[in-house]
Amino acid sequence: MGDDGVTGTQASAGQQGRGGAQTRERILEAASELFYAEGIRAVSADRIIERVGITKVTFYRHFRTKSDLVVAYLAVQSEAEKQWVRSRRRPGDPSGSLRALADDIGAHSCRPGFRGCAFINAAAEFSDPADPVRVSVHAHRQWMLDEFAAIAEDAGAADVTSVAKQLMILRDGAMVNGYLGTSADIAAALGAAFDGVLAASTAPEVRALPAR
Repeated sequence: MGDDGVTGTQASAGQQGRGGAQTRERILEAASELFYAEGIRAVSADRIIERVGITKVTFYRHFRTKSDLVVAYLAVQSEAEKQWVRSRRRPGDPSGSLRALADDIGAHSCRPGFRGCAFINAAAEFSDPADPVRVSVHAHRQWMLDEFAAIAEDAGAADVTSVAKQLMILRDGAMVNGYLGTSADIAAALGAAFDGVLAASTAPEVRALPAR
């Protein structure tokens, strides 16, 4: 045992653990780049193995199937989007929250290499609702709907669920329009549409309608 109280075997195991984690990250990074740019089904496990420079044995030690890798890829995308949305929330200022999101969506969707929403893309390739990939897509989009619902509730919307769905549709449409417009145009149009939905949902005549 060394002076630090760690045996050579323990140190070796620790190094292997760190090395394994690094390899897993390299696989995910390569998969994320290729899946997003070229499509999930178009990219084989062999392609990723070649890109990372590892053996098949090493690859399947970390991901038993390609489906496992796709789910892990979506988990990374989900966490990144969650952090982004949370960073743009303005407590007590629902319109400000939506404007901040609109500005970022406009800027991001017009960048070179943008290929739309990773979750919508994945859903288009996996039609079975029971597929683990679709389950992951549904879970993330439900989270996004819940975030929009929270913003709608902050605004005092009469029908929070309906408003959340409208905001989600606007978000999806803006990301598609990013292929065709400029970031300033997309941000301005999306921000105005967000404001319009909130304004309509909190108008006195809307709030006076009986619950269904």
